[in-house]
Amino acid sequence: MAVPILKQGDFLIASIQAALSDHDLVQLRDELSERVGRWRCRGLVIDVTALDVLDSFATRTVRGIAQTAKLRGAETVIVGIQPDVAFTMVQLGLTFDDVETALDLEEGLALLRRIVRGSFRRAH
Repeated sequence: MAVPILKQGDFLIASIQAALSDHDLVQLRDELSERVGRWRCRGLVIDVTALDVLDSFATRTVRGIAQTAKLRGAETVIVGIQPDVAFTMVQLGLTFDDVETALDLEEGLALLRRIVRGSFRRAH
């Protein structure tokens, strides 16, 4: 299943609309990594609002996407984690480690702008 990836200024927004197979998640990881470099993006938002489950492979893969993007120069914010999903992740010990999260896309984009602005200042 293809995940829509939108470009908004220096940011990419990947909106996961339904549960993805492991193969689809790996394909998304590869595609986002390639696009971050090709379009020289400074930030990435991964929207998981539509998901009612995030299993261990999906969590590790999304975390890996964020780490790969960081190595390629882009910050990542994950948005839209549903309350039941968050509760289950905590029970199972699944985390996004140092990856920022936000309630929704609007809040995520605002957070990403602040992060990118702050990292730009530190770099110069």
